[in-house]
Amino acid sequence: MTYDCIVIGGGPSGLMASVGAATNGARVLLIDKGEKLGRKLAISGGGRCNVTNRLPVEEIIKHIPGNGRFLYSAFSVFNNEDIIRFFEGLGIELKEEDHGRMFPVTNKATDVVAVLLQKIKQLGVTIRTNTPVKTIHYGEDIHEIILHSGEVIQTKSIVIAVGGKSVPHTGSTGDGYAWAKKAGHTITELYPTEVPITSNESFIKQKTLQGISLRNVALSVWNPKGKLIKAHQMDMIFTHFGVSGPAALRCSQYVVKALKKFDVPLIEMKIDSFPDENEDTLLTSLQKRIDSEPKKAFKNVLKGLLPEKFLHFLIERAEIDGESIADQVSKQALRQLVLQMKSFSFSVNGTLSIEKAFVTGGGVSVKEIAPQTMASKKQEGLFFCGEILDLHGYTGGYNITVAFVTGNIAGTNAAYHALS
Repeated sequence: MTYDCIVIGGGPSGLMASVGAATNGARVLLIDKGEKLGRKLAISGGGRCNVTNRLPVEEIIKHIPGNGRFLYSAFSVFNNEDIIRFFEGLGIELKEEDHGRMFPVTNKATDVVAVLLQKIKQLGVTIRTNTPVKTIHYGEDIHEIILHSGEVIQTKSIVIAVGGKSVPHTGSTGDGYAWAKKAGHTITELYPTEVPITSNESFIKQKTLQGISLRNVALSVWNPKGKLIKAHQMDMIFTHFGVSGPAALRCSQYVVKALKKFDVPLIEMKIDSFPDENEDTLLTSLQKRIDSEPKKAFKNVLKGLLPEKFLHFLIERAEIDGESIADQVSKQALRQLVLQMKSFSFSVNGTLSIEKAFVTGGGVSVKEIAPQTMASKKQEGLFFCGEILDLHGYTGGYNITVAFVTGNIAGTNAAYHALS
């Protein structure tokens, strides 16, 4: 049988593409090499599924540092508010949390996957799981999908939605890049993003701060000439290999790019533990604490300012004896401590691997994709969506928004192409 549209990949973008194509009257086949559809969706948002983000479109695009501007046309057709309406129309009640993140009221990602699958089945989409694709033969009007089993399936349009190379246990193992290349597409260099950062500093190796979380600090990346590259004010955590948590994940791509651009083994990062206070006001408030309890041990006077282990670590870095009587600590030493609190510096040497990253940077060049339809400019009847494209956002519902938006548009236009 010939299908109007074959969608390869059953992740967020592939599921949405199947809905888009079938809603517009196409006979759709959805193929996935895994046993289950929506595996990445089921683990997203810590298993709660952050379906999208409610910030204004301008803000959302700012949170997609990897070619976000390419999405202006797409957002004018189908955007985050449409995603919210779509899921609420399927009976999934959503709630808004911090930074505009939208979650199902039930806090269950599996509910989101279930309604998507239900919708696809209702629309009459044929689903084949455990069906790995070997290659694609592109024709003039009809394309052929060659399966590993040797079976050949014909179709008028193809949507490639197989993801990048991150989180490979969900099926994203980079299969689609070869099929894109075969159609004449450029694959920009792949790199990990939204990934924990690694460091060889002695305090990391000795696990001095392992497991300590810092709330609402400014973590920054600096170039070898001492210029600020990027800063993110969020939470972070020290690990046995470096730093992780939201602020670190957001900084990770800048670390990767700086190491490469400047061809250096190490890049400097800094932590500002009090980003909303300047050095003078911080110094004044430390002095006030000392004045109110002058005869107590210095470290006890500052108790509660920062997690205890981290506070003691910074006191040591400032070459102050924490046991000394508070009013015996010199102004000069106090200034040193403020400096440590405002710009504690350490070097990092990279990140965990692309397989350990939440998101893949790089992919099919967006210069070769029509922004309003997600159609290939190189091959008639070929469409791309989701993480295989050179598009990536920060964590917080941005990547899933990209997946749903590009998926809907790719599927809808693949149907138009097949039926025209």
